[in-house]
Amino acid sequence: MIDHTSIGLLILRFFIGIRVIYGVLDNVLSLSHMKEFAGFLSQFAFPFPMFSAFLSVYVQLIASILILIGWKTRIAAAFLALNFLIALIMVHFKSGDSLEALTPALAIFCIVLALIFTGAGKYAIDNRQITTHETT
Repeated sequence: MIDHTSIGLLILRFFIGIRVIYGVLDNVLSLSHMKEFAGFLSQFAFPFPMFSAFLSVYVQLIASILILIGWKTRIAAAFLALNFLIALIMVHFKSGDSLEALTPALAIFCIVLALIFTGAGKYAIDNRQITTHETT
């Protein structure tokens, strides 16, 4: 029988995984982009801006890959939720961003928050069936 809820979670996982990976890939592939991001973070009084930039980018990258494949989904979602909560508080709310400007970060935050509660669904590495064969 088709599990419609798990298909919905798979769609959300694919969307969020691909979207966040796309959003950080330029920083992963280019040190100059990473330095620009660190400069951006320094404007908002992040401690150790270069370290904060690397930490944020690689948390997003690794957690998104894990969510995409459905492995350790709740843990990965918790790391992403924390990352985006910090971004919302430290950058978006301080900047007085409009709802339209808040929406991408807020949407990612809400989706990963939901994944913390739901898990990956049926179609994920988290839920693969492990069978053992007993020998006698």
